Amino acid sequence: MADVDVLVVGAGPVGLTAAAELRRHGVDCRIVDRLAVPKPYAKAIGVLPRTLEVWDAMGLVRDVLDNAVPHLGQLVFIDGKPGPEVSLTLPSEVPYPFATLPQCATERLLAEHLARFGTEVERPTELRSVEMRPDEVEAVLAHADGRIERLHARYVVGCDGAHSLVRKAAGLSFEGDAFPEQYMIGDVEVDWELPAGYSMRSVTLDANGAMDDMLVCIPMPGVRRYWLSMLRPRAQAGGEDGSSAPEGIVLGLGDGHGPDLGQIQAVLDRLSPEPATASTLRWSSTFRASHRLVDRYRNGRLFVAGDAAHIHPPVGGQGLNTGVQDAYNLAWKLALRVRGLATDDLLESYHAERHPVAREVVDRTVRHARSGLNSNGDDAEMLLRRQAQLLVAYPDSPLIQPEAADGTPAAGPVPGDRAPDCRGLLSDLATYPRRLFDLLRTPRHVLLLFAGSEHTSGDGVARLEACATEAHRAAHGLLDAYLVTAAEVSEDARPVGLRPPRVRDAAGEFRDAYAPRDGEALLIRPDGYLSGRFHPAVPERLTAHLRRTFA
Repeated sequence: MADVDVLVVGAGPVGLTAAAELRRHGVDCRIVDRLAVPKPYAKAIGVLPRTLEVWDAMGLVRDVLDNAVPHLGQLVFIDGKPGPEVSLTLPSEVPYPFATLPQCATERLLAEHLARFGTEVERPTELRSVEMRPDEVEAVLAHADGRIERLHARYVVGCDGAHSLVRKAAGLSFEGDAFPEQYMIGDVEVDWELPAGYSMRSVTLDANGAMDDMLVCIPMPGVRRYWLSMLRPRAQAGGEDGSSAPEGIVLGLGDGHGPDLGQIQAVLDRLSPEPATASTLRWSSTFRASHRLVDRYRNGRLFVAGDAAHIHPPVGGQGLNTGVQDAYNLAWKLALRVRGLATDDLLESYHAERHPVAREVVDRTVRHARSGLNSNGDDAEMLLRRQAQLLVAYPDSPLIQPEAADGTPAAGPVPGDRAPDCRGLLSDLATYPRRLFDLLRTPRHVLLLFAGSEHTSGDGVARLEACATEAHRAAHGLLDAYLVTAAEVSEDARPVGLRPPRVRDAAGEFRDAYAPRDGEALLIRPDGYLSGRFHPAVPERLTAHLRRTFA
């Protein structure tokens, strides 16, 4: 018998997300970190709209919104002259904008959220070794009091960063390279008059059009507080190849490696679009940007996520957000497997879905870092897909229903797409409109059965009720079903019976977002992705599809 179902190694945002989601799904887990206390540094600060949606489903978003600040756009300067302004405005149907929040605050909020499930981070506890066996994993842990513990876990999730011991124990490769340039970052206050909520990117180009100097300033919570990233002058860098700085942001203020206030001010003097003075240096670091990608996200009972699986230049806040969504993708699958409700094939979908996402992020951030400029910054598709991560999809996932003989609707998401939010849903027992995301704030699958004029009474509603019953059984009870009636259906035309409960698309936003067909069933996974569309809804098709996930 294992001592614990899952051991999570590393208590950064990725590990904390994994542990919190495992606990929300009812799985026993422990989470360890070698640091005695979390580092009080900003480090990663960008929070993307899709990550806010994830935290909404987890029940964390209110705390984040109370602590973060909006990121409205970016002002660009090239050789001292204004360049194209990048707007981060999203369509009105997207519930959350871009935001910034220091990583230390993100970790605090996630740790508090995890503690509500009765689980605390074990500090300082260092993973010394991992040995995988057929039915379990033995992990050797070193505690602060000198005690050595041999822990037996069914699975181990390595969220232990770029130098991951879990990844090495799993025998996974981590191919890539480091940029020769060194970078400096600093957490300071800047007394300029640039508009609040906007970041600033200033670059100079050489005779060949390549970047030879750079300054990026991103607003953070606080009065005129910014996260600054800049190239380190070669005179300070030591070796020409940049070898004196480590890969990754690991060094802090006071260790002799981070830039001091005078060095940061020198960069502002060169590249700021207006005279500005930096003050109140909270933290600084020197680092080399690297790009590496693991060959597999899993080997047997060992998994990797976040920086243990992919690292890349810190462009657009992609790293933390991609890692959080790794953990969110894995946790519900691992929970079903631990509970004996899914086969091992379900766990294979973690690599199949998340590895292509990481590969795209690594490739794109490398291109961007080498150019130093945004490309197609005003392109709506680029903003949604690449920066907001709202169009990340899993079209080739083994869990997704392939296109059926009846085809797909003319509009709306297809299987593998993120399930968009919509507002204006009225239920029989609430006098206020609800969001679809309110219905998706659950660790279970959600089945939406659309009832137009032909499915609100008699045989039509009976067929939809039968689908809900059989789907609930096939999912071992881990499925919530709702009957969604069209806006044009009279409010008095109440379907027979109380199950599944009804919500009325009074504002027509569900119709606009999903283009549902009368009598169609839409199945949404616990991570907010559309698993399948079935028209007409037939119990046999639904249950056959659910067997892709459930044993």
